[in-house]
Amino acid sequence: MRVGQRIPIILGLSIALCLALAVLTVRQLDQLRPSATLEEVLYVPSPKILKRMSLGYGGLLADIYWTRAVQYFGRHHFLRAREYNLLAPLLQITTALDPHLMVAYEFGGMFLAQRPPEGAGMPDKAVQLLEQGITQNPGEWKLYYDLGFINATERKDYGAAAKAFERGSAVPGAHPWLKVLAAHMAEHGGDLQTARFMWTKTYETTQDKSIRANAAAHLRALQVDQEVLQLEAMARKYRDLTGFYPESLAQLARTGWLPGIPLDPIGHPYRLVPGGRVEVAVPDNLPFITEGLPPGMTAPAPKKLSEE
Repeated sequence: MRVGQRIPIILGLSIALCLALAVLTVRQLDQLRPSATLEEVLYVPSPKILKRMSLGYGGLLADIYWTRAVQYFGRHHFLRAREYNLLAPLLQITTALDPHLMVAYEFGGMFLAQRPPEGAGMPDKAVQLLEQGITQNPGEWKLYYDLGFINATERKDYGAAAKAFERGSAVPGAHPWLKVLAAHMAEHGGDLQTARFMWTKTYETTQDKSIRANAAAHLRALQVDQEVLQLEAMARKYRDLTGFYPESLAQLARTGWLPGIPLDPIGHPYRLVPGGRVEVAVPDNLPFITEGLPPGMTAPAPKKLSEE
């Protein structure tokens, strides 16, 4: 038999073997139930061994494992289960077989992060999965967005969220609102210096008018928050020295504590109210502020990416 005739035969046998392996995998996984043990699911416990067995068709096995991960999640979600113990291992094998299967990172992270019974309640595992995805796919800005979103909403780690959004904003082609979200998370987490720097950078580097307006509004809010806290601290110091709060900021100006009556960023004077609190005159014109609000008024809730 000639060499040229052997090659198609060898290729045909290889493909047949791969298909047989895929069928075997599907049949074994189809026999699993929600109560199956980890060893039953991971009948081949090593992704490296699976890759060798796939003869180069790791993507095919990854698709199979991803399908089973979705089925496993869907079944448990339907049953309102409180535990999803096999979800993380299934996703780990899926992404090890195909490190570029984006859907497994994006939806897998969501499946892991959500609280039971809506999800596995494993936000740390979700972060680990997304960081793995970013390592393998550093140019996919959506992974940074998902990472920041999970850090903010599920882990309440606003500093980590800000860093994730900031890292993603540096990816070519990234959504411009990643910069906005990064600054917002830093501000929400109490890091005013970082927030001011990031909002300023957003304002200076974007050409989008709506983004510039949003950045300017946040910068004004940061200024108000800082100035209100400083003025209230001054009023308390005056009380400690005299035994009573000043009647107004004008009194502080007359006694030399202030060079004049301070104005907010839109030109209205701050007001000192009984008890040493400082308020802005027109809070509706200063969105995003958290200080200087009248009693009972709260700052607007952060908007989602699609709402901005």
